[in-house]
Amino acid sequence: MNKLILNFKSKESKKIKNPKNFLGGKGANLSEMGRIGLPVPPGFTISTKVCELFYKDKKKLNSQIVSTIKKELKTIEKEVGKKFGDLKNPLLLSVRSGARVSMPGMMDTILNLGLNDKTVIALSNKTSNIRFAKDSYRRFIQMYGNVVMGVESYHFEELIENYKLTKGVLLDTDLDADDWQGLINDFKKVVKDQTKKEFPQNVHDQLLGAISAVFLSWESNRAKVYRKLNQIPAEWGTAVNVQSMVFGNMGDDCATGVVFTRNPSDGVNEVYGEYLINAQGEDVVAGTRTPQYITKKARKDAKAKESSMEESMPKVFKQLDKILKVLEKHYKDMQDVEFTVENNKLWMLQTRAGKRTSKSAVRIAVDMVKEKLISKKEAVMRIDPASLDTLLHPTLDEKSLVNVIANGLPASPGAASGKVVFSSEEAERLNEVMQDTILVRVETSPEDIHGMHAAKGILTARGGMTSHAAVVARGMGRPCVSGSSEIDINYEAKTFKTSSIVVKEGEVITIDGSTGRIILGEVPTVKPEMSRDFSKLMSWADGFRKLKIRTNSETPLDTKTARDFGAEGIGLCRTEHMFFDEERILSVREMILSKTVVDRNKALAKLLPHQRKDFIEIFKIMRDLPVTVRLLDPPLHEFLPKTEKEINDVAKVVGLPLKEIESRINELHEQNPMLGHRGCRLGISFPEIYEMQCRAIFEALSELKIKKIKSAFPEIMIPLVSTEAEIRIMKDLVVRVSREVQKDKKVKVDYLVGTMIELPRAAIKADDIAKHAEFFSFGTNDLTQTTFGLSRDDSGKFLNDYIENKIFSIDPFISIDDGVGDLIEIAVEKGRRQNKKIKLGICGEHGGDPKSIHFCANVGLDYVSCSPYRVPIARLAAAQAELFKKTKFLT
Repeated sequence: MNKLILNFKSKESKKIKNPKNFLGGKGANLSEMGRIGLPVPPGFTISTKVCELFYKDKKKLNSQIVSTIKKELKTIEKEVGKKFGDLKNPLLLSVRSGARVSMPGMMDTILNLGLNDKTVIALSNKTSNIRFAKDSYRRFIQMYGNVVMGVESYHFEELIENYKLTKGVLLDTDLDADDWQGLINDFKKVVKDQTKKEFPQNVHDQLLGAISAVFLSWESNRAKVYRKLNQIPAEWGTAVNVQSMVFGNMGDDCATGVVFTRNPSDGVNEVYGEYLINAQGEDVVAGTRTPQYITKKARKDAKAKESSMEESMPKVFKQLDKILKVLEKHYKDMQDVEFTVENNKLWMLQTRAGKRTSKSAVRIAVDMVKEKLISKKEAVMRIDPASLDTLLHPTLDEKSLVNVIANGLPASPGAASGKVVFSSEEAERLNEVMQDTILVRVETSPEDIHGMHAAKGILTARGGMTSHAAVVARGMGRPCVSGSSEIDINYEAKTFKTSSIVVKEGEVITIDGSTGRIILGEVPTVKPEMSRDFSKLMSWADGFRKLKIRTNSETPLDTKTARDFGAEGIGLCRTEHMFFDEERILSVREMILSKTVVDRNKALAKLLPHQRKDFIEIFKIMRDLPVTVRLLDPPLHEFLPKTEKEINDVAKVVGLPLKEIESRINELHEQNPMLGHRGCRLGISFPEIYEMQCRAIFEALSELKIKKIKSAFPEIMIPLVSTEAEIRIMKDLVVRVSREVQKDKKVKVDYLVGTMIELPRAAIKADDIAKHAEFFSFGTNDLTQTTFGLSRDDSGKFLNDYIENKIFSIDPFISIDDGVGDLIEIAVEKGRRQNKKIKLGICGEHGGDPKSIHFCANVGLDYVSCSPYRVPIARLAAAQAELFKKTKFLT
């Protein structure tokens, strides 16, 4: 049982294969820092295995674990020369969570544990600092009361604010020992009133309560939301770190801070961070006081008056700067470090790989290759492909006239416009009805995680560049402006005011997380320019990957965007999207409502020039690259008129009475159109539709060839095939039309004919289908729907219940399910056995999902296809998949 709890200095930790999995990230790094000789306060880690046991034992710590904790306490007592609960020289503890991956602010922390009505007097006598002792005790009651006993934070905050108002002071540091004693009494009364229990005075009860609370916070709502957003498995659990306290709040020779070894916003290689004199760590991250800069340069750049740490504590800063260099060299990555200074002595409380923006991540990876800290392979493996999304979207158009109403700190870059909301619930509600919002809070807390995700951007009145809002927003890729002291928020009135204006909930503002500006109204955006670092990283990725990356596109704009992002062809050109244009929809409806082939052909003749023109544009943009054109797929009812005006318009064109049109609409109605008359089934019933589309394709190719304009290579895809006969009949149609056009135009064109595998039967009978198909493109959206019998449009209502109950670990429409994966593997194996030259790709939404791309690489597909803005994501994920196979890197 001893091996489930390890002292930071234990040699056992060296023997653990994956220390972060067992000790959590914080515990593993504290142990590592201790081993390389850095000043770490003594402590021990209760492993993630104990978290598992805790939940198995009905959320209780068993007697053996409790006994081991007491033994480890003795080791700390011996090392620091203090005793837990002692009335002369008391040992105080911090109890912190530590999952294997960083989850900033999502789980609970308790500081100053071990204080009670008697030990606070002992601490006061020992330090000769009564104000510090009382301040530490009120902090402990506040934290423990909230985290362990469930008292809402605002009960304590209101009391502190009232005390400050009564004394006429602004800062907590302006309150004296008598004030803190008054608050201690009031806090204990609040705990009693809210919980019907006395605040615990037994220090061992306090410790076990705190450890249990940290384990319980793993299943808190905010932690669950964070895990879901970041795809962190629930079974990982958290470790708990118990450590002797060091104090940053004993006076002016004490401080606490958070520092990054490089700038997490832009990646510049300079120390970046904040600190507070006479404070504890929570003061910095919670935003209760506005922190000061670490370096003199940062202070000057910000035109701030308060001294930087470099100026006020030069010796300690020099030591910290040296340690930061050691840590970055040791971990070969940008580090996020927490530290405390107690009586001018520096202590390292934590190090971890720092959360950073996508722009910063790319720059840091490329710079570290230049600095020979890491290899190109490591640089490519280090970037989260999904995070690139934030680099590829528009930013504010600087040419626009803007009305800047206030400024704050540029905490997370990018820009966003939206309606002002003051609660996470309202952000979520408006997001559900497709309305963009900016979440405006005095400061965010972990409880706001769902609202921060739902909002397009975050604005806070308090907090620094390392506050909860800043760190979480950067991780999510949300623009954030923090610590805007120029805005005054009134939650009750649902307004915020600046020196010049009052902004009400529902009004639109724009925030610029790159400059800290808060702007009234919506501001136009511009497409971002890719940096040299981004281009370099992507070129390294392209050198490692084998999978080709195509795009799903049917408009010239999307096609050009995708090509600019490095697409190597089009994997899905949906021809039906071209039909919804205002000029064409009447002809489409005329074609559908026609009862005879002659009438249908008249309508199709009107559509042919439009389709041909579309293909000419796309084939020109994608010159020399393959373009997979899917013939008409959706059920006809999707194109039918729905409003009275639309029905009248069609009646005039077709020359039929309204009643006959309405009767025809009823005839075409299907109970389950997803599984109805669509795809190749339309081609069988109405071959003239597919003939028109094929004619448009081959006439476009012929026209380009005659004009000697370079063209794309066409691949004609028959959708929803499930039998050999369907693909045979449809291929014969394509071949016949191509011969007619080539003969008429006196040109020769090359092309392929294939199918989309989107039905389980097609996957199972792939060997028969491959006799006639020259390529397979897996339509994983429909393959997932038909395998599970799920509707992608409706399943969102209950999929969360399935994830909550661990039936699914992730939404199967986001990442390929292993059952769907088995069908793909069957189709790949049978298809290749029948036709060794068959080309294999994927064109469902999964084509832009990094996890699914790893599957595609492993199963041996030739390409994946995704939306234009996801092309760089897919390029990087494909490179990582290949490197993972070859080098067994951990992603």
